[in-house]
Amino acid sequence: MTFDKDTVLQYCNEISKNTLMQTLNIKYVDAGPDYLVATMPVNPSVHQPMGLLHGGASVALAESVGSAASFLYVNSKHSEVRGIEITANHLKSKRDGIVTATARIIHKGSSIHLWEIRITDEKDALISLCKLTTMVLPKRKIENQE
Repeated sequence: MTFDKDTVLQYCNEISKNTLMQTLNIKYVDAGPDYLVATMPVNPSVHQPMGLLHGGASVALAESVGSAASFLYVNSKHSEVRGIEITANHLKSKRDGIVTATARIIHKGSSIHLWEIRITDEKDALISLCKLTTMVLPKRKIENQE
């Protein structure tokens, strides 16, 4: 299987439309065979009341990039990916600018993937360090609901 970075980024950004990723303005900006990178602006829409980047927004960014990266490893005709656990250590605060999340595979099993997601600022300072576990499941048929 060949890896086409532009196709991966276009796909990830396309499936993000009308989702939380669009609401948070998360953009997928770089990809490789074992990593995926996304950015998110830090502004009042992702602040907590003290005017700092909300930890939940950081976790949403981490889970978004890690889950999307995991999805790239499976055959989407036969499998689905679900996040089953995420941990986050918030190490530094941020008021404005851009944060960048880089997901790198730690373990790629047939049913479990483990990712490390590093969220950094423009100066490459570590803002949050996250770990995401995803489960690979057989694709389920979606029935029409009336």
